[in-house]
Amino acid sequence: MVRQHITALRLGLMSADGLSAIALFILVSIVRFGASEWQAAWAAVGMDGRLLAFLYGCGWVTVLWLFGLYRLRVRWSARTEVTDVARSVLLLAVATFVLLFWFKFPNVSRQFLLLLFPAQLVLTVASRFFLRWAFATVRARGLNARFILIVGTGRSAQAFADRIEARRELGLHVIGHLAEPADRDAGEAVTSGRRRIPVDPGSPSLRPILGSVDDIQEILHSRIVDEVAICLAPSQLSLVEPITRLCEDEGRIVRIPTHETGLTLPGARIEDFDGLPILSLVYGPDRAVALVLKRTLDIAISLVGLIVLSPLLTIVAAWIRLRDGSPILFRQTRIGTHGRSFKVVKFRTMIPDAEDRLTELEALNEIQGQAFKVTDDPRVTRTGGLLRALSLDELPQLWNVLRGEMSLVGPRPPLPREVADYDVWHRRRLSMKPGITGLWQVAARREPEFDRWVRLDLEYIDRWSLWLDLKIIARTIPAVIAQQGR
Repeated sequence: MVRQHITALRLGLMSADGLSAIALFILVSIVRFGASEWQAAWAAVGMDGRLLAFLYGCGWVTVLWLFGLYRLRVRWSARTEVTDVARSVLLLAVATFVLLFWFKFPNVSRQFLLLLFPAQLVLTVASRFFLRWAFATVRARGLNARFILIVGTGRSAQAFADRIEARRELGLHVIGHLAEPADRDAGEAVTSGRRRIPVDPGSPSLRPILGSVDDIQEILHSRIVDEVAICLAPSQLSLVEPITRLCEDEGRIVRIPTHETGLTLPGARIEDFDGLPILSLVYGPDRAVALVLKRTLDIAISLVGLIVLSPLLTIVAAWIRLRDGSPILFRQTRIGTHGRSFKVVKFRTMIPDAEDRLTELEALNEIQGQAFKVTDDPRVTRTGGLLRALSLDELPQLWNVLRGEMSLVGPRPPLPREVADYDVWHRRRLSMKPGITGLWQVAARREPEFDRWVRLDLEYIDRWSLWLDLKIIARTIPAVIAQQGR
């Protein structure tokens, strides 16, 4: 449910930008030409005022998208955002004048345009400041929490962590620091948990040192870490490349303050954070507009699906209760985005003590790698076998989708014991929300090699688009009809 709040806020922002731009266009037209004459004024130059207002609103949202102003997790600084909004207004103004010249509309009021674009700048900046206030309010209530690891324990690392925690609207929580390799005393103190860093002078709050830089892989695998901030001394810059490469492999965002080092990295976005230049590297899909639409599609389909399929869900539940007894539902801990755990919900298809009998069947595992599957699993009931063949056991996962823990399409949600045995490159599949179906299911459902599943998941993440999701959903339907679900 947490992510639904932010998804709704992003979608609302896009809608508000478009609708406010349309309203502003009409308002400026009324101010310039009069309430009763503005449509006639546009008709006099061969244009429909209402259509122009709509096109202007669409164009404004498109320009904001091109400048990345819907990539809310990337942009920290209000100054950076205002600058980008100003650039967006300038681009829209230039594009408008070019189009007027190209299509030979010399009679369009220049006074109207000189009123429109400054008003658009003021309106959008005001809405962005309101948005930041809304984010601060939401995050002050503990919603949409994201977690950041600080690499470094020096003065600059502590100052950067303090600055992050002082900006509550970022929604970032510092989980702790990693000591530089040269700080051997810190490394020894870490394991006993004795050494901690004061949050600020005179404050009783402390931030733990979780280990040394050499332990970063273990920390990424044992903690929920969404972002990594690299705050190392210039003498330790040789560590930046392997750390960023590891984060890229696992799909983590990297932030690097550069005021002391002047470091540059290919593919990094440079932004201002209260006067501090930051390099931001965002790995994996960050097409916020499309991701908002993906989440909207998830909510709509899962909600409609739960309502429309409620008679079928009731019948299946009653059938399981009559044939196999209780419980009707099977809940199991799975691992989601960046290690977040959740309870997946499915119709029960196995005997009640199936989990306890898993060790008896491990020798029969047909999957080569960190997953488990047995075709003729003796723990599956007769009812469960039919439900699996029709993929009806998966339907309750629509509730996980509605809650925001899963998506309709995404990587397979793994078990904690599977994740514990992952290789580093496997873990990047955790950078995107797991799905009920996915590329692995329609392209390699019977594939015996786990690495092949992972490669398909990573291919999905790298190629992701709404169109790809729709194609996978379309391919899933005939696979279910052909009883290839299990």
